[in-house]
Amino acid sequence: MHTGTDITLWLDAARGGDRDALDRVLTTLYHELHQMARRQLAGRHGMTLDATALVHEAYLKLAARPDARFNDRGHFFAYAASAMRSVVVDYARQRLAQKRGGDLHRVTELPENVDSGLRLDEDTLALDAALTRLEAVDTRLAHVVELRYFAGLSELEIAALLDRSERSIRRDWQKARMYLLASLQAD
Repeated sequence: MHTGTDITLWLDAARGGDRDALDRVLTTLYHELHQMARRQLAGRHGMTLDATALVHEAYLKLAARPDARFNDRGHFFAYAASAMRSVVVDYARQRLAQKRGGDLHRVTELPENVDSGLRLDEDTLALDAALTRLEAVDTRLAHVVELRYFAGLSELEIAALLDRSERSIRRDWQKARMYLLASLQAD
């Protein structure tokens, strides 16, 4: 079993450009990434994409970024949540293009709905655009949304990852939701 110290050392090495260290981090934290994806896809029946496939797609996005640098475990998970968001949004775009007669190749299969209310359609793209606007205003709030909504983490889990209080995460989540709702209604 690997300790937090091992992971920190590997993250330091990965930050320095050591791709093998990044692979060790991903391998070691694979179980936790898989749990994140499983929460996101919970309750789906008859879908071809399972948590493993979502993690693999996110892994490919992480591994493909030579400039990816992780300061700590929290930063790594924030980046992983962002990669999962990207997979979901890319799929929504591909799905909509196919509905409109486009012939984009579908890289992966994602379920139509997620328990948290995520629908892979125009709503997903509108949410992504609103979240991008939020990120321009307040990066911290956008990270909380990614971790909560796209990675399916609880406020307590996010607080532990970001080394903040659960109460401050709850406030950030409420502020972010209000911003996103106002942004989506304005659209």
